[in-house]
Amino acid sequence: MILRRSLLIGLLAFAAGLAGVFVGRLAAGLPDASETGLHPLLHRKLDLSAAQKRKIDPIEARFAIRRAALDLEMRAANARLAEAIGTERGYGPRVTGTIDDAHRVMGEHQKETLRHFFAMRGVLGPDQLAAFDRSLARALTADAR
Repeated sequence: MILRRSLLIGLLAFAAGLAGVFVGRLAAGLPDASETGLHPLLHRKLDLSAAQKRKIDPIEARFAIRRAALDLEMRAANARLAEAIGTERGYGPRVTGTIDDAHRVMGEHQKETLRHFFAMRGVLGPDQLAAFDRSLARALTADAR
């Protein structure tokens, strides 16, 4: 009986961990997808001047710090979700609350990403803005196609 109970608890913990990984991969993957097309455009194809690069470097540095903090928050939210699933063993109020918390972090990540892009956009010249804006629109609608 004790062995059976231990195995059941182990399986539930494993399933909760898998669920946390799944939610985390979904959450972490979305912002990265929109960044993928914009950063190469900005850094390689827009022919930035030395002055523009000097202005963009601190913007990138600030975002890297904020992004790392949000990534840690997302990992913590996923760990809480895994724990809640293991504790409730179903879709209960604790699981719902931790999902809401994970969504809050995902939303903050998206807001920070867009603030970052608009800060970089502010450095661009008129000839560079159209290409940047087209790339941003493509990145945000890539999954819709």
